[in-house]
Amino acid sequence: MKVLLSSNPYRDRGLRAALEAKRILEKAGAETALCLPFVPKKGERLDLPRQVQLGALEEELPRTDLLICFGGDGTILHAARDATLHHVPILGVNMGSVGFMAELERSELPCLAQLAQGKFSVQERMMMDISVYRGERLVTQDLALNDAVFSKGSIARVAEVEVLADGTMIQRIMGDGVIVATPTGSTAYSMSAGGPIVEPTSHCFIVTPVCAHQLSVRAMVLDAGRRITVQLPKGNRKSLYLSIDGGKGIRLTGNERVEICLSQHRTQLVQLVGRSFYQVVNQKLGGYAP
Repeated sequence: MKVLLSSNPYRDRGLRAALEAKRILEKAGAETALCLPFVPKKGERLDLPRQVQLGALEEELPRTDLLICFGGDGTILHAARDATLHHVPILGVNMGSVGFMAELERSELPCLAQLAQGKFSVQERMMMDISVYRGERLVTQDLALNDAVFSKGSIARVAEVEVLADGTMIQRIMGDGVIVATPTGSTAYSMSAGGPIVEPTSHCFIVTPVCAHQLSVRAMVLDAGRRITVQLPKGNRKSLYLSIDGGKGIRLTGNERVEICLSQHRTQLVQLVGRSFYQVVNQKLGGYAP
């Protein structure tokens, strides 16, 4: 088994956790390689150990059986698209503050030895295909594991957003925007905006308004077979910004629309210690801890 270790150097200073994991895995008989989850900016100085060979994530993935991400949920989301397209399962080690998608905490690294023995399971999570159209022309496409966030940007104004399901209007929102989330993303921004928590293995979409200036607008849960359209009302001369899984914002204008549907791709998350989703929710959100 070859295991790729991808460590966020802002979270894992000096790659200490990744190097410890490397020793544990190699002692258990696994082959390992190290990489960074991103290409450092030109001139940026990172706290990296000397004499450690670091490969490129996109080059190593085709030759990898399993990817371990060291960081927060953002680090896992950053790697999810490429790992999914190469059918590589992901195991997250939480080096951040919350880490809903992480299977292990920093103190649980010795459990990694079980990987070399095949003592783990894989849980599949649904993803969304997101397509931006200008008229009938496809402008861009992407995959999302967590959410698609439509916001008004930094300007202090009210955004108007139309949400349709299979061509039928279901909401016209006046507020700061709207979130379309997967069950995995239901514990992220959507939850903070008042959306429901949904079991991550479910198949559905969560549509959550952000600071709606209407008493009648509430979060909705839609069947995963629906095709969701998000657009500005006709004749609206304002703009929206689309962010996919926390990525850079894409500016949308009145002649553009975004189509969201269930993807055929599934992100595979490794389960190693047997914690249930309910235990994770209570642990991370400060609820009842049995």
